[in-house]
Amino acid sequence: MLAIALACAQAPKPETVGAATQQLTDDAGRNVTLPARVERVITLAPNLTEIVFAIGAGDRVVGNTSYCDYPPEAKNVAKVGDTLQPSLERIVALRPQVVLISTASQLEVFTQQLQHQNIAVFVTDPHDLDGVFRSIEQVGRMMDQDQQAQAVVQKLRERTAAVEKAVKQAPAVRAFYQVSGEPLYTAGREAFVTDLMRRAGAISVTGDVPGAWPRYSNESALAARPDAIILPTGGSMGAANSNVAEALRNSPAVQAGRVYKINDDHLARPGPRAVQGLEEMARALHPEAFKQ
Repeated sequence: MLAIALACAQAPKPETVGAATQQLTDDAGRNVTLPARVERVITLAPNLTEIVFAIGAGDRVVGNTSYCDYPPEAKNVAKVGDTLQPSLERIVALRPQVVLISTASQLEVFTQQLQHQNIAVFVTDPHDLDGVFRSIEQVGRMMDQDQQAQAVVQKLRERTAAVEKAVKQAPAVRAFYQVSGEPLYTAGREAFVTDLMRRAGAISVTGDVPGAWPRYSNESALAARPDAIILPTGGSMGAANSNVAEALRNSPAVQAGRVYKINDDHLARPGPRAVQGLEEMARALHPEAFKQ
């Protein structure tokens, strides 16, 4: 498969610019000049915080958001606000060399103001699991933690391959991913979790809907008639999204008792724990494939 071949390919090393800097291309297609080894970083999304800690550079996170709660040590890092409205004043005061953001939508707000302070902005915006692995490798390079990042990715690839092998012969399940019930939002074509569903042995009934997290009409939900429903709930969201949307309550999924609640932190955060979400989803959809 092409995706597997691309996933296994070694990503190129960053270009060295002088003795003390490096250049990396971020997911917005920008060439970002960074110190050869980043010592002070601010992460503006929980998945980015998890990535930096996973590669062994958590002690260099000088600021993160109020949503960054994993690993437990991340709670003790200085907070710069939430993901959508971080405080530029707090960011500047913490003197980071780079600010990691999770989508290009934040880029315009930050770039000009932070560049005046000699603070780089780097975007990671993965739309599939391979993109998550690439983000881990990118952060590993900028933090001079290449070997640690590659080791993390290798283990995650092995776990992913084990899931795909287990469900390979199982018939795919038509599934609906409910982001929220009122109003009803789901996972569309550009959401990385749509790729997780495919790898877990599911066919997302909204996988062709444009966008990452589109709002979905009740009429479309009624017509979708999924055989399984995934409810990301119970993590940072608490009890939110723990009930099936009204438009789906008469679906084959509900009638057959195939509603699966999975920790939303393992599904909504494109970081190392996404593979745990993949494993949990695959076991829920295809328990027979994992019997010893």
